[in-house]
Amino acid sequence: MRDDAQGLESLLADFAQRDNLQVSAAPLRDAMQRCLNSGLDQLPLPGGGHTLERWRQLATVAGVDLALLKLYEGHTDALAILDELNAAPFEAPGIWGVWAAEPPDAKVGVSQRHGDKVRLNGRKAWCSGAQQLDYALLTAWANDEAPQLVAVDLKQPGVRFSSETWQAVGMAGTASGDVHFDGAVGICVGNNGDYLTRPGFWQGGAGIAAAWYGAAVALAKTLRAHRHNGRPEPHADAHLGSVDAALCGAAAALRECAEWIDAHPHKDASLPVQRLRAQVEMAVEQVCRHVGRALGATPFCRDPHFARLAADLQVFIRQSHAERDLAHLGQRVATGETEDWSL
Repeated sequence: MRDDAQGLESLLADFAQRDNLQVSAAPLRDAMQRCLNSGLDQLPLPGGGHTLERWRQLATVAGVDLALLKLYEGHTDALAILDELNAAPFEAPGIWGVWAAEPPDAKVGVSQRHGDKVRLNGRKAWCSGAQQLDYALLTAWANDEAPQLVAVDLKQPGVRFSSETWQAVGMAGTASGDVHFDGAVGICVGNNGDYLTRPGFWQGGAGIAAAWYGAAVALAKTLRAHRHNGRPEPHADAHLGSVDAALCGAAAALRECAEWIDAHPHKDASLPVQRLRAQVEMAVEQVCRHVGRALGATPFCRDPHFARLAADLQVFIRQSHAERDLAHLGQRVATGETEDWSL
């Protein structure tokens, strides 16, 4: 997998250094297609004994480009979900996404079910990379009890994209707009509620933390390269020391969580993953702060890869729900659900 990571970095080097004004869908889809053509989307499955290798690949892609990572993680997550739920809805290969955001004003309904086939109607929001994908797994509703996971071919009539709501600067290239369904045909995957109750749900959430980590490492490498100039810069060295401590702590947490998941592949991973995401988020925020203070404005203004990654990371890490996630973790600690912090 380390060789795959190096191959990926080489394969996508030109994409990482593209002009920051280039935000059209074509280069992003082309880069994603190169990953698929090279077999670099065939990752070890979560909980299969090589979870850390899976996360290393996600971290590598994140360090190349977070818009690409958003598509890559969604595609590889979809493949893992389909395997976990023993589903193969379409024969033709393509780029997949997973759309499971459920804002109250944008829900897709399921109707006219015949076997596994259903009709989809309604608006789905936060559909990352919608115009670059071939297929999507999305949550839809037949009632208010639990969402049904549905696979849909996006190249059919009854599927319409709109990006007017997407005003992002960071993560601009993903164009995570709305998708409108008007009688489009979908294929049910698993049973109602399977998307949230399967072990892979939290295992996939940990993979997002690995991506946060990979992007932070890429920013940190710019600071480390800066300190290779040989000139005394004690303040920059102090910032680099803080970055190193934060990243080493996050890396240790990732390794520990991956080991736990591989040892308990069918257990509820919500607690270890909630802890992991909190630890990595704190480390990433520390890295961003120290790298920026050490390097000043120069890389933000003159290095296209650094500038785009720094802007994208501020948006991407908000997949964490911040204090809401911490409050939920704190509630579990307060009720005695966790251990007593002994070494």
